[in-house]
Amino acid sequence: MKILFLCWRDTTHPQGGGSERYLERVGEYLVQHGHEVVYRTAAHDAAPRRQVRDGIRFSRAGGKFTVYSRAWLALLAGRLGVGPLRGVDVVVDTQNGIPFFARVFSGRPTVLLTHHCHREQWPVAGPVLSRVGWFLERRVAPRVYRSSPYVTVSESSAGELVELGVNAEAIRIIRSGIDPVPVDFARYPDSGTTHLVTLSRLVPHKQIEHAMDVIAALLPTHDVVLDVIGSGWWEQQLRDYAVSLGVGDRVILHGQVSEEHKHALLARATLHLMPSRKEGWGLAVIEAAQHGVPTLGYRSSAGLNDSVIDGVTGVLVDDKAALIRATADLIDDGPGRSRLGAAAERRATEFSWEFTGEQFAELLNHVAGRRR
Repeated sequence: MKILFLCWRDTTHPQGGGSERYLERVGEYLVQHGHEVVYRTAAHDAAPRRQVRDGIRFSRAGGKFTVYSRAWLALLAGRLGVGPLRGVDVVVDTQNGIPFFARVFSGRPTVLLTHHCHREQWPVAGPVLSRVGWFLERRVAPRVYRSSPYVTVSESSAGELVELGVNAEAIRIIRSGIDPVPVDFARYPDSGTTHLVTLSRLVPHKQIEHAMDVIAALLPTHDVVLDVIGSGWWEQQLRDYAVSLGVGDRVILHGQVSEEHKHALLARATLHLMPSRKEGWGLAVIEAAQHGVPTLGYRSSAGLNDSVIDGVTGVLVDDKAALIRATADLIDDGPGRSRLGAAAERRATEFSWEFTGEQFAELLNHVAGRRR
């Protein structure tokens, strides 16, 4: 079976994140089980236009906006038997706010992958684009895909889709898997300083400023440092904000790091802060949990209500003041923190990309077989 993935980014993109990793891990599983996978995405300077990686054929063209129109042309060409997208059996269209509307252009059965709705994120796009984007996501996409199956990663995201008018019976929840911890990585020695960590793309809706506010509030009574792992276009604003708070020397922005370095930073952490405005699931929650590190985040973020079991594997709060209080309480409560961390580590063993890929393959076989 030839399967086409459509996504605005891949993990080599400077702004790629957990949703892109999800799609690539599913693609790797499908390739390993005899399928052909083409991943169509935006071009960027860090990767070639054509590439085969882990068995997946990457085809890159267009930029932030033109990635859509370039994909439409390629889909139409493929429909006529021309180009790399010819002969596709089934399409996975990723909706990161706006889908590719592949169902219209490809003529092939299409599954719509949506990690979460973007209502809270659209304002950062500006007054005009945000209205257009939210209209397309809220009104147009549910109509175009009304007879197509949906995949999402959590009950919270499924509920949001139902609110937009998507038939609940059309939604399949397939949770993210998790990469195993590297067998051998250099661990940091204990310096006596309490390290908090945030693993995230550096974009406004992740609200990493709130984690910095936690550091500023705790410093008078606690020796704390915040390790920020990840990259993104909001980095300079975050650096400036840390300086304005007077915590520039207590916030370390590590950028993109190797898997080994990432796990060394997670293993050293006492707590993982995830003050995001919105999450579909929160893959970083489970990555921290692999090291027995509980997560604190916002109940209103939707997806964290699924990845964090409140009071069992972490703590969910309602606002920044409560986040500061909960962080201070857990730093001071060693036994309570250990209880949460142990439960989080046990839960992390429940997730694997093998199981995620297996569920996705079952759905795609069903969708393609139904058409035949």
